[in-house]
Amino acid sequence: MGQASPARDRTGAPLQWARLSGLSLGLGLELVFGHTTAFAQSAETAGNRSLAPVQVEAARHTPLAIDEPTQTGSRLGLTPLETPASIEVLSGDTIRARGDVSVIEAATRATGITGSPAPGNGGTSMAARGFSGHGSVMQLYDGTRLYAGAGTVTFPFDTWSIDRIEVLRGAASVMYGEGAIGGAINVVPKKPSRGPIANEALVTIGSDATRQVAFGSGGAINDMLSYRFDISHRKTDGFMLRGEAESLAVGAAVRLDVSPQLQFTLSHDEGRQSPQRYQGVPLIDGRLTSQTLRQNYNVDDAELKYNDKWTRLDAQWTPNSAITVRNQLYRLESKRHWRNSETYTFNATTRRVTRGDYLEIGHDQEQIGNRTDATFRHSMFGMANQVLVGFDVNRIDFLGLSDSPYGGRSVIDPFVFQPGYYASPVAYLPRYKTKTSTYAFFAEDKLAFNEQWSVVGSLRWDHAKVARVDQQNFANRLDKTFEYATGRLGVVYAPDASQSFYAQVARAADPLTSLISTSATQAPFELSTGKQVEVGYKRQLPEGRGAWTVAAYRIEKSKLLSRDAKDPTVTQQIGKQSSEGIEATLDLALSSTLRLEANVAKLRARYDDFNEVVGKSVVSRAGNTPSGVPEEAANLWLHWRFLPQWEAEFGVRYVGSRQVDTANTRKIGSYTVADAGVSWQVNPSLKLALRGYNLADRKYPVSFSNGGNQWILGRPRSFELSALVNF
Repeated sequence: MGQASPARDRTGAPLQWARLSGLSLGLGLELVFGHTTAFAQSAETAGNRSLAPVQVEAARHTPLAIDEPTQTGSRLGLTPLETPASIEVLSGDTIRARGDVSVIEAATRATGITGSPAPGNGGTSMAARGFSGHGSVMQLYDGTRLYAGAGTVTFPFDTWSIDRIEVLRGAASVMYGEGAIGGAINVVPKKPSRGPIANEALVTIGSDATRQVAFGSGGAINDMLSYRFDISHRKTDGFMLRGEAESLAVGAAVRLDVSPQLQFTLSHDEGRQSPQRYQGVPLIDGRLTSQTLRQNYNVDDAELKYNDKWTRLDAQWTPNSAITVRNQLYRLESKRHWRNSETYTFNATTRRVTRGDYLEIGHDQEQIGNRTDATFRHSMFGMANQVLVGFDVNRIDFLGLSDSPYGGRSVIDPFVFQPGYYASPVAYLPRYKTKTSTYAFFAEDKLAFNEQWSVVGSLRWDHAKVARVDQQNFANRLDKTFEYATGRLGVVYAPDASQSFYAQVARAADPLTSLISTSATQAPFELSTGKQVEVGYKRQLPEGRGAWTVAAYRIEKSKLLSRDAKDPTVTQQIGKQSSEGIEATLDLALSSTLRLEANVAKLRARYDDFNEVVGKSVVSRAGNTPSGVPEEAANLWLHWRFLPQWEAEFGVRYVGSRQVDTANTRKIGSYTVADAGVSWQVNPSLKLALRGYNLADRKYPVSFSNGGNQWILGRPRSFELSALVNF
């Protein structure tokens, strides 16, 4: 049975969204234009009552942030210069100044990170170092992984509340467990801070009736309490017919400083999305046509909704300068529902499009866990040593609902289009339920022989048990246990404090599809394994003039499912694929007013041993490039302060060609997209900005399906005007 349709207003929008839109818009306008002075005076008065004077420093640009501690590449709080891995930090201010309103837009400006967003993966799938999808490029929130249910991750998505995004390229399983052979993307939210209360509000309007209202506030309430609150509501009509989308992101946190040694932080984040109910357009006679560019071939009553809630209690205890103990207790609730027709195939003979894959799917997921670690700093045989030990435990309950085996079908005129309605011959019912229990032990150590030489090593051991029950036949039960060990060993040589050479070897693990939705057909097999070798160099130029990095790597992934070369009916875990490449990143002040940021990645990804069945024969794909993986990517960004209160920015994103299938019978060509913006700091409290996206109005697919004959198009040329107020 399908879900009941929500009540709607006169425009056809759901009533709860309509009320939310009006409330958010009214609140935003009131905050920005109504009571700025009153809020500022109130905050100042409260600050004077409860806080000691605080010295506030002006924001500074730190090239690549390679001298600032991160938690993504190492739990020891090492800087990227000290870490034997490729780490890149995108600050929240930089992300918002570029106009990137979604996490995937922001993260794919990092070196070698490309996106392949689609409704089925939550619109968040990425590729790194020749490996793609949530099973190979992990996404984290504040250092904690979000287990992908059936390959879908939907949170976080909005960049308003982001403090920074930390990108770790290459094998990261030793940090976060299985599913990170290509890398890890860690979104770090804004947090409570010690200092006077400060507020900011944003109002944006743009092409396709796009509008956004956002508000943020944070600071110290008194000597012990501080807080952070952010809310962002965004809505658009979309560039295609029936392309409406709406989202709401809310985050709140309170920090209690019991003493200088002990702090507690309680946080809650919530996100609701109704993304565009858009599955792309079919190619007509093998190409895009102007008649279909803005068409939406989905059914009229299609639905796509995501609702995520994330609650955390963090504690940090530092009894002395040599010991730090941290603990995070967390709970994630994720509900997803979509109902679409997802494949559209053009028939050149009939000049009609056949719609298939009528599917309705629901996910109901709860993840509860705890992570604890302790860091000890001491001297060993006269050498400085830092060692961290910890454990991670969690339980994930997952319920999958669907109308499998997805039997709907319709034939429509692609040029005189009538959307029709969803119809399935199969009922929408609970299909399977899984309970996944995991625990892991990890350790990390940095031993500094002297000021130049150090060794950083990490080990992790994971245990995961998956119990799956067929909701239509409770006698069908699957119990599967995975155990695996991962590690990393690296050497760092720093001739001085501004540069370092490094080399590392690492071992990783990847799931066959998604750990918590392991199926009966996957029960006989183990996780895929991987190993990486990487060397690199990082350099920071004096006086903050810039920084640059370069890295070369090779990754091998083994135990892929592959057909037996002699018997097409037999599947074995004998497949293998690899990638090797080079990456470079540059951040350089060309003058006192002009700064260049650029990165480039070039790789070679191949199947080394992989067989598929074609007809009744087994065909080897050895030597072919995995589908959907671009082997070239580059980003460039110019920032120019051309007048004291005026700034201009220009950016270019390049993504190389991608293979549509493992047989490499066809390529989707490369694309280049240019964006630009200009901003005016009207006064210390008000900043206006005008941004343009896809200035050349390039027609390109952000992702594709159906053998490359169906493209989900990137947005065409569009503009947004925003006002940012600080008070």
